[in-house]
Amino acid sequence: MEYFVARDSVVRRIWGRSDIILFIFAGASAEFALNKAVDWLYFTGKLPSDPLGRLFSTVSYAREIVFSTREDALSAIDKIKNIHQVVEQDRGGKIPDWAYRDVLFMLIYYSKAAFELLERKMNPSEKEELYQVFYQVGKRMELKELPVNYLDWLPVRQSHLEHDLENSHYSIDLFKQYRKHLGTFRYRVLIEAQKLVVPKRVISLLGFSSLLWLQPAVPFYKFSKQLRLDGLIKNLLLPSDYQAQIQALDVVS
Repeated sequence: MEYFVARDSVVRRIWGRSDIILFIFAGASAEFALNKAVDWLYFTGKLPSDPLGRLFSTVSYAREIVFSTREDALSAIDKIKNIHQVVEQDRGGKIPDWAYRDVLFMLIYYSKAAFELLERKMNPSEKEELYQVFYQVGKRMELKELPVNYLDWLPVRQSHLEHDLENSHYSIDLFKQYRKHLGTFRYRVLIEAQKLVVPKRVISLLGFSSLLWLQPAVPFYKFSKQLRLDGLIKNLLLPSDYQAQIQALDVVS
């Protein structure tokens, strides 16, 4: 049986850990709010009404692709493409190709950033392996102008950060929705988690402080995993509506 991602791939290790996925989620939720094409998701009303659910569904699709057979993964990618085509038809316009690339780039960047925060630095071959998985996703979605390897992707990613992000009224509203759905305490934890993984450009646009209040807690969290207390910590920090879904992310197949 052929899998979309090799069973011994570092990508499976990244996407088989709920804590790593949560940091991917945190980073993407910050950068996503700044994307100049975020108005497309406001069009359906689903993003402002349920920002956590909408972002979680994106993460869930990515994880499904990583752990599926090649045939099932390609079907999942086609489903994502079809869903967006329906939105385009309803709005009477086309989502810019660069907007699709930006989301793909976020999954690549935050997969690496979250893994390196909670585990270790990735070596060059692992970075390339990570990139190639999502490159294949992009190719299946028929995205144009995708760099063919990780090193070629780096300057393209930087160009995206410089040209495709802005702090708009959508950004402000989306963070208000984060606070509304998370509550004050968990919202502050989200902000601090975001600061640990987002690039400097995102920190600057969002006006985040340079103080990393959560950073000293990272070694403690790593130690708690050895004592099997990490589940308790995650339950304290996460909304009860999503705890079961998040726990399920730890099941590696």
